Amino acid sequence: MSTDEKKVISFAELQAHSDRDDLYILIHGKVYAASKFLDEHPGGDEVILAEAGKDATEAFEDVGHSDEARDVLKGMYIGDFDQADIMPNISIPLVLKVVKPNPRPDNGFNPTQSTGSPITYLIPLSFLGAFLAWRFYFAP
Repeated sequence: MSTDEKKVISFAELQAHSDRDDLYILIHGKVYAASKFLDEHPGGDEVILAEAGKDATEAFEDVGHSDEARDVLKGMYIGDFDQADIMPNISIPLVLKVVKPNPRPDNGFNPTQSTGSPITYLIPLSFLGAFLAWRFYFAP
């Protein structure tokens, strides 16, 4: 399709073309006809079919496609996506969370907590005592 004949694809039309024989994918605001490329795709057809009828930009970029793969897209280009078609239908809930500041930050230190049991001290001391006894009795 030449650049003079840009077609604008609506969200409903994008979703209507989501089966294996008639597949449109949306990448970076441009719509591509991917049906003929499914069998040639090195990653398999499942990855493309999983993105049918929705924006595949993130999935496309996460893989890190080569410049050659981007050139293949140019041959599949059919038109631009109508951004205004989907924007009024999106409702983003506004959630505000009130965070109260901690008046006394403890920095992980709490003097009322025990710092360890007596066994924590007895084990290293017993090793030290055994070493000193060994040095005293077996030293030349």
